[in-house]
Order: sequence, then structure tokens, then C-alpha cells
Amino acid sequence: MRWVICALVVLALPPGALAGDLDVLRGSQTVGPGNFMNWTGFYVGGQYGYSDASADFSNSTQAPIAYSLRELALESEFAPSAWPVLGSADRGTSGYGGFVGYNSQWQDLILGIEANYNHISSTLVAPDSPILRITPATSGGDTYQVNIDGAGSVTNLDYATLRGRAGWVFGNFLPYGFAGVALGYADIAVSATVQGQQNPAPICSSSNYPPCYPFAFTDTVGKNPELMYGFTVGGGLDVALTQNIFLRGEYEYVQFAPVSGILVSIASAHVGAALKF
Repeated sequence: MRWVICALVVLALPPGALAGDLDVLRGSQTVGPGNFMNWTGFYVGGQYGYSDASADFSNSTQAPIAYSLRELALESEFAPSAWPVLGSADRGTSGYGGFVGYNSQWQDLILGIEANYNHISSTLVAPDSPILRITPATSGGDTYQVNIDGAGSVTNLDYATLRGRAGWVFGNFLPYGFAGVALGYADIAVSATVQGQQNPAPICSSSNYPPCYPFAFTDTVGKNPELMYGFTVGGGLDVALTQNIFLRGEYEYVQFAPVSGILVSIASAHVGAALKF
């Protein structure tokens, strides 16, 4: 009799009354416990990587040379300050750092913000190519023998970035891209030496005609440390091991605006691990 009463109650209900309680009617929703990563929240982690740092010193001697020769017709007519004395330096080295960030999740879309700090023990020393030239006569009738030499270095390079991130969830995998601003500091030193003769002669003397005058100037630029501003772009992959732990691999490119005439850029590959709260 009990079964008959239950059957009559079910038959008396509208056809869709029980649909909300049947998991099979819920489309893509998984039956039973969910097995997905919730990326929402704060996280903090550490990373280790390999960086290829480069510095272009070709314009770094321009300011000190122009200042040294500012009173000579040599600079105004032939611009020795624009002669490239120093070249580019490139060096690969390991580094380490940390990161902290926050993710917001919109179904499968992840949007977030993250701050990174990296230390790379890299020393970049400019290759030097001294220049020796004898100029044609200036509008005043003077010729010049000019010898230019220089030196430049970038050491103790550290940098931090502030990034905006966007990613897409694939199970426990989160591929992402990022872009943001970069702030770096390093010890920068550049020196330039200009020496030669105005109206060169085997024996340089003011009694010559036209008079021969020797000259020698040395000037330096740079600070310890020097602040640098730039941008960062890149991408990577976060892999969730548990709801609170994930691993990371990423590529990052950073470029700074010229400082003391030096253009510094860094390309890095990082691996890391993080704890999500």
C-alpha cells in the first residue's frame, strides 16, 4: 500500500517539479565532489631563474665628451661626442627573487595583479674601441688630432616589476600573459678621455704657425646606485598541485629607458613555487 501511495504522489506532480533536484538535468555541472582549482585569492612565492642581461653603451660617452669639448670649434663642427667609442655588453647569469599577487576568477577567466622582485648578479663591462682621427680644417682654419678613449660598466643589477595578468583555466593549468612597469637600480660608471692637438705638429708649441695647442680632458657620468624605469612583458604557466600550492614557469622581458646614455634590457626564464591563501 505504501508503494502505491508514493506512486500516486509522483504521478500527481507537474512534469518539471523534480527537475531541479536531478543532477543529470544540470548540463555540464559535475556529479559528486568538484575536482577543480579555485585560483581566487592572494598568493606569495619564490623563484629562481636564468637571465641574459645586455647593455648598449654606444651613446654613453656622448654627454661627457660634449661637455669637455664645449668651448672648441672641434665639437661644434665635427661632433666627436657622437663618435661611438664603447660597444654593447651581454652576459648570462642566474638570479633569484620573489613575488606576491592577487587573482580574481570569472568562470574560466583569471584577472590579477602581481609584484615581482629579482636580483641578478651580473656585471656588464663595455668593450672599448679607441678612436684616433685628424679632422679637416674648421671654418677658422684649425685642424685637430683627436684621440678618444672610454670605459663603462653596469654592476649589482636588481629590478622589480608591477604587472597586470590575464589567464585562462584549463583544469589545474593556468596559462597567462602579463604586462606592466619595471623599476631597477644598478651601479653605473662611464668615463671618457679626449686628448690631442689643435693644429698638430711633430713638436707642439704655441710658437708654431698656426699655433699648436695640446689638450686633454677626462669626464665621468653615472651614480651608485642609479634608478632605472621601464616596462615588462611576458607569459607563463601556473600548475596547481593542491588547492593551496602551485608551481610556475615563465618568460619575462624587461627594458629600461636609457640612463647615462646606456640602454639596459633583460630576458629571463623563471621557475618558482607559491602558496595561495
